[in-house]
Amino acid sequence: MATQTSDLLAAAAPRTVAVVRQITDDQLDLPTPCQDFCVRDLLNHLYEVVVNFQALAGRSPVTWADKPDHLTDGWRERFEVEAGRLVEAWSDPASEEGVSPGMGMPQPVVGAMALLDLTVHGWDLAVATGQAYEPAPEVLPALHELTGQLGPTARQMGVFAEAVPVNGTVPELDRLLGMTGRDPAWSPPA
Repeated sequence: MATQTSDLLAAAAPRTVAVVRQITDDQLDLPTPCQDFCVRDLLNHLYEVVVNFQALAGRSPVTWADKPDHLTDGWRERFEVEAGRLVEAWSDPASEEGVSPGMGMPQPVVGAMALLDLTVHGWDLAVATGQAYEPAPEVLPALHELTGQLGPTARQMGVFAEAVPVNGTVPELDRLLGMTGRDPAWSPPA
């Protein structure tokens, strides 16, 4: 079975998995567009997102306080497995019903938040490690809607930085990045 959320996650996940698989150990301390995160920190955060949002699909409680290091033996392969489990968790139609007890938002919004992290952090990791990244085009309309909806609150809570103005004729990904407070022209410091 599938849902709209699982279909979008299934489109986005392989692109981010491909980026993660290409990250080398000597790149783990490189800076990323996320000011407070080096590549290692961002990978650990994204790993937590992929695991915790599996639980959120089933309305199970999660904790964000624990900060384990997921980058142990076989972490690239385990990330791919966990990304697959994320898609599977959101493929149950019940995952999109009602309000998340842990997040206090409609379940489809919670699923879209996982999609946003997979897509935007996929770009963050790619640009930080010198890789090409093209998001799944079918996810962008849903992510533009989500960032428009949650943007003001996310900025107030420090989840997004202030929006970066971008020209209206730039690619959809660049507009999305700008809405989340990223400079689409970001490159690692020389």
